[in-house]
Amino acid sequence: MNYWTAIWQSFVLGAVQGLTEFLPVSSSGHLTLLQKILGYDLGGGSMMFVNVMLHLGTLLAVVVVFRKDILALFKKPFKTLLMLIVATIPAGIIGLLFNDKIDALFTGDNALFVLAIFFSVTAALLLICELVALRTKNPRELGWRNAVPMGLMQAVALFPGISRSGSTIVAGTLTRAKPNDVAKFSFLMSIPVILGSALVEIKDVAFDHPETVTAMGWAGAVGILVGIVSSAVFGFLAIKLMLKVIGKANYKWFAVYLVLLSLTCVWLQAAQILPA
Repeated sequence: MNYWTAIWQSFVLGAVQGLTEFLPVSSSGHLTLLQKILGYDLGGGSMMFVNVMLHLGTLLAVVVVFRKDILALFKKPFKTLLMLIVATIPAGIIGLLFNDKIDALFTGDNALFVLAIFFSVTAALLLICELVALRTKNPRELGWRNAVPMGLMQAVALFPGISRSGSTIVAGTLTRAKPNDVAKFSFLMSIPVILGSALVEIKDVAFDHPETVTAMGWAGAVGILVGIVSSAVFGFLAIKLMLKVIGKANYKWFAVYLVLLSLTCVWLQAAQILPA
């Protein structure tokens, strides 16, 4: 891959990652689909490695927007910090045990069919979420009864097509927590998951598969850097938008979009238009 191809494709992937990480439409699902459409390959590198690097950009966006809330985590009585730690454990365990299997599931011959199913699942969850949110009259302060289900749903969202932000917001809404508290906690939950995934993937590349980095070359390295910056900028914009959306509990249009995307995946798979 030459420099310009690496730069423009990485910019597009970064923009999509930034927008879809915080909108309830599954960033990993979009990256999987887009990488197939673009034929994106930095030289035999792991798809998961590229995705994790792009997620670092959205991590920067979270830190910028919620810097005051992040600092507040380390002040007594540390309740929110403890809830955050507990909520992160399920995704951490599932990620460590099944990361390779999940990655393989979405690189196989029927990857787009599987992706279509999970996009549809997210759409259904969002419709249920809107119905519950509109009928909830007296939402509660965020507590353990909300944080634990949100953590479990974040683990489920390791599958591309299942939105991390969407599934955690659904869990928080179904347990009757205040929308603003749910949004803030959902975004904060992304920090340890992204950091943990990045450290595991970097360790895997550095010690077990160093040929991944060598195969990328300078063009691939520059591409990833451009993707990270793009992801950070568009992630910042997506957070601002999502905070407004959550306040109004208007998720149905995201559900419609996901259903259309699911049908597109089925058509692409059935027509065998994309390269394997």
